[in-house]
Amino acid sequence: MPRLTRTESQSRNRELLVASARRLFLRDGYAATSLAAVAAEAGFSTGVVYSNVAGKADLALLVLREIQAEQIAALEAALEAGARPEDKLDAFVGWAEAALGGGWPQLELEFALDARSDPRLVAEEAERHDAARDLAERALAHLVPPELAPMVPTGAVAEALVNLVIGVSVRRLIDPSVTYDSMLGPLRDLLRAVAPA
Repeated sequence: MPRLTRTESQSRNRELLVASARRLFLRDGYAATSLAAVAAEAGFSTGVVYSNVAGKADLALLVLREIQAEQIAALEAALEAGARPEDKLDAFVGWAEAALGGGWPQLELEFALDARSDPRLVAEEAERHDAARDLAERALAHLVPPELAPMVPTGAVAEALVNLVIGVSVRRLIDPSVTYDSMLGPLRDLLRAVAPA
């Protein structure tokens, strides 16, 4: 087996660190996971961690970006299924239940609370929020019937939808019986009302 170049070795180490951090952050939470634990999980020393990332927050950002990219792709694929807006809404609810039912919302919340005092991390979080809002806007294009599209302020509705999903996700951390379907009931009723007979 050929020996890895320094660049290949660093890339492999970073991938292992991100995968290990992801497992621990989602299982145990961001606050409870130390860089030493991540290093041990990956089979490295903490020196290897610090040679790849500046600290725990930067490692968490890598994990969150990876999860967000995967979930954007999953939601876009789900919304391509089904022809009727109501089918697409069902696909959205299915995606939300699957994607947001694990440790991701807790990681997002814990990281946001930790990052709020660091302007660089706040800017990174704003960029990720913008990506989520853009995804919500694309999702609305799938959900809103074409005849209603000119009347729907998609940017504002997308912002509200992201905030609503975040709020429900936080509520579910406390009360797992809260569902995403219940928050979308009014939108489902609207789609039924305007759908062609």
